[in-house]
Amino acid sequence: MEFTLTFTVPSKLLISAAIIASAASIWHLLCIFGGPSWFAFARAPQQIIESAQQGTLLAPIGTIVVAGLMFACSIFAFSAVGIIGKVALIKPALSSIGILCTLRGVMFIPTLINSVNLDVWQLVASSVWLYVGVCFILGSLEQHKLNKRGH
Repeated sequence: MEFTLTFTVPSKLLISAAIIASAASIWHLLCIFGGPSWFAFARAPQQIIESAQQGTLLAPIGTIVVAGLMFACSIFAFSAVGIIGKVALIKPALSSIGILCTLRGVMFIPTLINSVNLDVWQLVASSVWLYVGVCFILGSLEQHKLNKRGH
């Protein structure tokens, strides 16, 4: 028996966004093991970097929560395209994730316009999250279309 999945362009974009969110989740978890210098490199808030330096629980717990949220984004995306089984609340989750990631992506624009010292890391991170946000929005729109057709 042969099983083949075919994906629309929005589904392929959603899959790419899920892979990025999964990779970001893993990267965040690796910061726990990498220590304070990894948190600093990742531009974590100063409070998180200090927590990692002092060995308090704020850095690892906060990082696990953020990584979990990113991984949840991947689950919703993979579920929406049929790679994994259906999970509840796919449509509102995809829309919410898309909006939040897009907002995260465009947050850098005022800094880009007004900044004398460009932070390339923030520019790359913002561009990636803008892409992810747009992919989730397109995936959400596709889910709405599919539901109207009765799929």
